[in-house]
Amino acid sequence: MSLRINTNIQSQNALRNVSMTSEMMGRTMERLASGLRVNRAADDPAGLIISENLRAQITGLQQAINNAQDAVNMIKTAEAALDEVHNALRTMRQLVLHAANTGVNDYAALQADQTQIRALIDSINRIAEQTSFGTKKLLDGTSGISAAVTNPSRISGIFFGGLFNNFATASGAVTLEVLTAATRATVPNANLRQLPANTTLASLIDVGGSVVINGYTINVSTTETVGNLIDKINAVSHVTGVVANYNDQTRRIELRHREYGSQFRVQINDTSGVILDTAVADSVSVAGTDAVARVIANTVNGVQTALFTGGVATGDSGLRLRDGFGNVIMLTEAGNDTTLAAAQVAVVSAGLLQFQVGANAGQFVRFSLMDVHASKLGTTVIPGQSLATIDITRPNSTDDALRIIDAAIAEISKLRGDMGAFQRYVLESNIRSLNVARENVMASESTIRDADFAVEISNFTKQQILMQSGMAVLAQANASPQTVLQLLQRL
Repeated sequence: MSLRINTNIQSQNALRNVSMTSEMMGRTMERLASGLRVNRAADDPAGLIISENLRAQITGLQQAINNAQDAVNMIKTAEAALDEVHNALRTMRQLVLHAANTGVNDYAALQADQTQIRALIDSINRIAEQTSFGTKKLLDGTSGISAAVTNPSRISGIFFGGLFNNFATASGAVTLEVLTAATRATVPNANLRQLPANTTLASLIDVGGSVVINGYTINVSTTETVGNLIDKINAVSHVTGVVANYNDQTRRIELRHREYGSQFRVQINDTSGVILDTAVADSVSVAGTDAVARVIANTVNGVQTALFTGGVATGDSGLRLRDGFGNVIMLTEAGNDTTLAAAQVAVVSAGLLQFQVGANAGQFVRFSLMDVHASKLGTTVIPGQSLATIDITRPNSTDDALRIIDAAIAEISKLRGDMGAFQRYVLESNIRSLNVARENVMASESTIRDADFAVEISNFTKQQILMQSGMAVLAQANASPQTVLQLLQRL
């Protein structure tokens, strides 16, 4: 064994271990004080990189949750305004029904109803102009879809919502081509009786009896003329929907429905043979056909093509075309022609609302609110008319007014339904999903970054013992050179 006093290797070794233990104890105490396992990059370089990325995701997810909640609040604001529009439309419908009771109403009563209807129209326009979320207008068309007819000879009205062919609608032209023309229900000539030669409108009917047209019975006497019979049929066309005319060339009384499409039928029972040729059949039931058109429009996914079909909803004209997403186009009679080439018929202005509902780029959703000005509602029912043009003081105007109001109610209902689905199945569902994702990302980040106190306390206890033992050993190592003095004492 060698003894040296200039360099005490044992002391240096003990000091090194005590220093290491002290450093580890300091880090453990730092972790216990901060609650973090990784306080600096040197603690876990790879873990720091991963945890910082996770922290960015956590803050992004929290902001996305806040964004989605703001979007929910905006949708609720818009829907509350649309609920008032619905209330106004229901009141307008009630007033129109009251005005339709012409048997007891005089012109003053009609004027009073019209005054209230006009006030309600003004109220709807005010809601369209003033509804906003902060300073952002919601229902004036700037935050949604607005479609305008550019070819009135082909279509008389158009309504576009937020989706076209399952993609968000974008601004641009709408092109239409009729593939199948709509027809009216018409009793075939083969079923019609041919009247005697030289019969005119002034000629007497040669056969008497009763004719039932769409459930309405018309009694016919042989003292009546052909013209009288036709007038009788046309006088109740507002009930039956059937109009008649006399064809001088074929000498037949022709019957057809006023409206186009499969929703409207002509059902006639004529056992007396006044109109029908009973040798062929004494009853006939025929329906019209619905138009089908190919429509091309712009979406956020590029130009899309969809088929629109007439007569989809109950009471729909065969000229009133719909797709599967609630978009509506009203053909004119001139536009109901398969020989016409595809042409632009309208233009769409799309003000899409975009909501960032994810923590990363591209994770957004879009939604469109419609323009609810009265002039934009109910435009697809009566050519050239809308909610804003309703005037029940004009003769025989209440039926058209009811149809316009019903269309406006359907349009607002569709928008509210779309808003409800967007709120519930997109925004609120996304909030729930984001909360779960945030919780799990935080758990992963915590596993990397946070200190495990059970482990750290165990390490701290070990380090305290090592420190105490190290200090004791260091003291012994420092005392070792004193043994050299025993050798010096013998000199």
